[in-house]
Amino acid sequence: MSGSIHLQMGRLLVISGVALVVLGLIVMAGARLPSLGLGKLPGDVAFRGKDFQFNFPIVTCLILSAAVTAILWVISLLARK
Repeated sequence: MSGSIHLQMGRLLVISGVALVVLGLIVMAGARLPSLGLGKLPGDVAFRGKDFQFNFPIVTCLILSAAVTAILWVISLLARK
């Protein structure tokens, strides 16, 4: 019984490590990729004053949250099989 727990934990750690490596590669390549308009979508809040600038990309956050949720949902669906 405890052997299967260790096996599951090992798989989880390997998958997490691979996911972190992939995420790191995406972040590193991010400077070379076009921004795809993220942060400048309609509904994103941007205030520019004389001495300050405030950006709150609320629509971008909602879209990214929905995308990450969908990806994690698919991963959990595949992990059940």
